[in-house]
Amino acid sequence: MRVSLCTITFRHHLTSLDEIAAWAEANDFQGIELWGAHARNLAPRSDRNADWLDGYGLAVPMISDYLPLDGEVETLRHKAVELCRLARRWRTRKVRTFAGSVGSLAASAEERQRVVARLKEICVITASYGIHLLAETHPKTLADTAASTMQLIEEVDHPYFAINFDTLHVWEGGDDPVAVHRTMKPHIRHYHLKNIVARSDLSVFEPANVYAAAGSRRGMTPLFEGIVDYDRILAEISGDPQAEASLEWFGNDCLETLGRDRRRVRQSIESRERPLRTAQI
Repeated sequence: MRVSLCTITFRHHLTSLDEIAAWAEANDFQGIELWGAHARNLAPRSDRNADWLDGYGLAVPMISDYLPLDGEVETLRHKAVELCRLARRWRTRKVRTFAGSVGSLAASAEERQRVVARLKEICVITASYGIHLLAETHPKTLADTAASTMQLIEEVDHPYFAINFDTLHVWEGGDDPVAVHRTMKPHIRHYHLKNIVARSDLSVFEPANVYAAAGSRRGMTPLFEGIVDYDRILAEISGDPQAEASLEWFGNDCLETLGRDRRRVRQSIESRERPLRTAQI
């Protein structure tokens, strides 16, 4: 399994991509997931691209953005093309968005049909670039529960449509991430890994809070210290050499937390592989 960090972690920091890349290389990360805003802001820097990142032994697994599904169609098309061009620059075949801005229970039939139609249209654009469009499992979208996400996959019905499996948000939706993963796996192209102290703390991930420099970080916790059992999750996904996951950390002490979580992820994986190697000997 290839593990990346996310530049969104550094949204309120004066940390350059050069510094992030050097640190990621030194701490056993294989990639850097670019936040869409960061990818766009780097556009004028022609010397910052996939070839440059190769020098650190790193790749961009995915660009994570927020396409305006509720806006004008022409604006949506323009943004989708722009995002695909950025993805090409960084040699990634995955771009992420949200499946609308209304939860599955709150959305009317007409609202759901409109979001599905827009996702289909974006898939036509991304497919022309050889890029997959990933909808993230996320509250207040049409991918807020396992049932609605599977329905969405059937409705969009496009070979370039896939899922970014945010493990915590799958759990937040009331589903068992391991059970959902076994059903949804053929459609999953990426994983987001983060945790929380308790269900009562989930509001800390509300966009208005998490993107605010002065927002609360109470309840955010390292990956193996929260309510979701990541040893169990990693037992499901880490055996797939094609699996790509990002440690999505929004809290304080960025480098310390990411470094520790990366080491713990490696230890969790190796602790299961070691008995198999011994048995083969």
